Amino acid sequence: MTQATDNYPRALLLSAYDAQSHRYWRRQLCQGLPDWQWTELSLPPRYFSWRQRGNSLSWAFKQRDILTQDYEFLLATSMVDLSALRGFVPELARLPTVLYFHENQFAYPQSTRQHSPVEPQLTSIYSALCADSILFNSQFNLDSFMAGARALLKAMPDHVPKGLMEQLSERARVLPVPISPYVSKVPNSAQVRRHEKALRILWNHRWEYDKGPERLLAAIERLDRQLKSLPEQERPDIRWLILGQSFRNVPEEFAQIQRILTASDSPMALEAWGYEPCVHSYQSHMHSADVVLSTAEHDFQGLAILEAQAEGCYPLLPKRLVYPEWFDESLCYPSSTIAHEAEGLAAEICKLAAHKIQQGKLPEVVSRVDFDWSALGPDYQRTFHSLRKKPV
Repeated sequence: MTQATDNYPRALLLSAYDAQSHRYWRRQLCQGLPDWQWTELSLPPRYFSWRQRGNSLSWAFKQRDILTQDYEFLLATSMVDLSALRGFVPELARLPTVLYFHENQFAYPQSTRQHSPVEPQLTSIYSALCADSILFNSQFNLDSFMAGARALLKAMPDHVPKGLMEQLSERARVLPVPISPYVSKVPNSAQVRRHEKALRILWNHRWEYDKGPERLLAAIERLDRQLKSLPEQERPDIRWLILGQSFRNVPEEFAQIQRILTASDSPMALEAWGYEPCVHSYQSHMHSADVVLSTAEHDFQGLAILEAQAEGCYPLLPKRLVYPEWFDESLCYPSSTIAHEAEGLAAEICKLAAHKIQQGKLPEVVSRVDFDWSALGPDYQRTFHSLRKKPV
């Protein structure tokens, strides 16, 4: 919580499933709006089904003294079971409330789910209807939520109130998560590596199925065969940096990827592997990379991509999800079957490798949206101030 000052608005921030991107967002807000007195409650990002349905129970009966303090404003992530929490703690029902959607429960790849999607989907609709304002980190997120909510309400057999979708639409708009520029000095060695003829490809995502490891493996296998078919002197120098947070169950594709890239006859090299906890080391890897690659089947904003692109990496992205919203479609490889996508991706990587050899660098790319806090912060400020409860 920030230092208490009587003249500053008091705000309660709830993050019910405090994943890395959620934590990144709330830290940005608290740092960017230091005049607000932020009280933050968060729960660890594990046991999804239990957490999503049980967060109201946990907080209402363990943190009631914090929840019932004199706030002017409530900001909650969409994982918060807001309708139940307001029932347990009626004081919260009197607060102007913003619900922030980092993701929605309608646009997940169904194969990755270990639970029925209906209950979390319906709970997210309840929470959205409790909020005064609903913010989404992308238009893709907003549109997929609205389409999913409309379909789910239509599937309900009877007693569905009229006008629910109109209420949701009136309250909803897009306000992305700002990205934080790195302020530490970039090691000279990283800048030197970027100017070598080698093409370095950064894949920097969670090591989970929704980030497309099967598609990454297929592309690397295809590229491996393609390069081996060339005479050695004609093979481009391609090096991989495969980074990201891993959990208890690591998809088996990663072991196969490592095996291919570290084989004695591999025409490619593996320069970095696994989770990099040191921010300076991660920054060095990012500044040495030429390309940042996504193979994701689930991404509502793509912070890892946006951050790397802002630091100079060329984005290589599938033509699906949120990516065409942020970048010109010419930067997006066709989204298709795994085999066809691997073929197209391998061809695109070879093309980029040839471009770097000829030009010494890749083309500069500018996103369609300015994600810096200086651009987005005033909008957050206006939104929160317009809703805050006026002192009696």
